[in-house]
Amino acid sequence: MRGHGWRAARIGFYFCAFYALLCTELVPTAEAGCRERQSQNCCPDRDNKCLERTRRNTVCYCDSYCQKTRDCCEDYQDVCLISAAIDCVVGSWGPWSSCSSPCGVGSKERTRQVSVPPRNGGTPCPDLRQRRGCFGNNVICDNAKEVAKILPDSFKRTFKDPWRRPHMRMKEEKNGYCVYLRVKQASPGCRLKLWSAQLVQERLICAECQSDAMSKSDRCAGDGLKDVRTFWTAASAPGCHGSWVRELSSESCRCPPYSVLFV
Repeated sequence: MRGHGWRAARIGFYFCAFYALLCTELVPTAEAGCRERQSQNCCPDRDNKCLERTRRNTVCYCDSYCQKTRDCCEDYQDVCLISAAIDCVVGSWGPWSSCSSPCGVGSKERTRQVSVPPRNGGTPCPDLRQRRGCFGNNVICDNAKEVAKILPDSFKRTFKDPWRRPHMRMKEEKNGYCVYLRVKQASPGCRLKLWSAQLVQERLICAECQSDAMSKSDRCAGDGLKDVRTFWTAASAPGCHGSWVRELSSESCRCPPYSVLFV
């Protein structure tokens, strides 16, 4: 008799436990939300501490960033977006910048600033920067088109002319100068001569402009431009040519041995 009663009690216990579990699965538990936060209900921007834990021990957020990550609490719209949305407002465009390339194809850009940032789900800001192509035509561009002709420094004139007679008028000597140029490109033909084999990519070359090679403007043709790629060709090495960029110059100087001369 006692065994039969104990068996009935056990069956009743299991039935109640199963019923409680079934009710837990079928009846949804109330989710916590932004309204239940004790301090600030809603937070601007991104704030990882602006969260609420549900009764299922999951996390939802009440900061405005949750609209992007889509992990807002269920009542975020009702609690945090009560005020009207504020769209982004930007100022007028600034002036265009100068062309990035003083000679040839380049680009220029302009910018504008945000006057009113978007809030409460307002329209995001449009592009704040614009860029367009341009063609630089600076006054120095004519010099950029010049092709320098160079020779090894073994052609340097350091002697007096033995054929000059006292009654002959001496040629006016002009002060020379040195230019340091970074080689950007050199053709395979430069490897055929010992002196031109040094003209390799990224090597800094000293080129000397002597009086005999100067033009009417007291400079050597093709002596390069600052931060602009120009071209050169080796006068005594057929098939040797390339490009370089001028880095600096020095007045009244002499290049070290194994340098080059402007022709």
